[in-house]
Amino acid sequence: MNRVKNVLGGELKDCSRQPLTGFYRDGCCNTGADDMGMHTVCAQMTAEFLRFSQEMGNDLITPMPMFNFPGLNPGDKWCICVSRWVEAFNAGMAPPIDLEASHISVLEFVSLEDLKNHALAPE
Repeated sequence: MNRVKNVLGGELKDCSRQPLTGFYRDGCCNTGADDMGMHTVCAQMTAEFLRFSQEMGNDLITPMPMFNFPGLNPGDKWCICVSRWVEAFNAGMAPPIDLEASHISVLEFVSLEDLKNHALAPE
């Protein structure tokens, strides 16, 4: 069985189970044909990024129970769309990311060097 890889080439690790994240709400930044937004970047929320995302039309702060979405706070880890991360990166607002928990497909849009420059410190 082939395991899903992360941007470093290792096995994709969990991003967050509390709050439970992922397009499939499995704790991982897995993706598939039905994930049109490519929720593949495991990012640690910052107040600045949450405000930026809200201003760009994606409110990650307000809970939406009907979509199994708890609302996020600074410090929470969450699988975000690669396009939103790139947008935030270009605006100087990119949140730090967990490289081991970010899907290898992110490398189609962002260089490993740029990802490493925004990496969370190892836990």
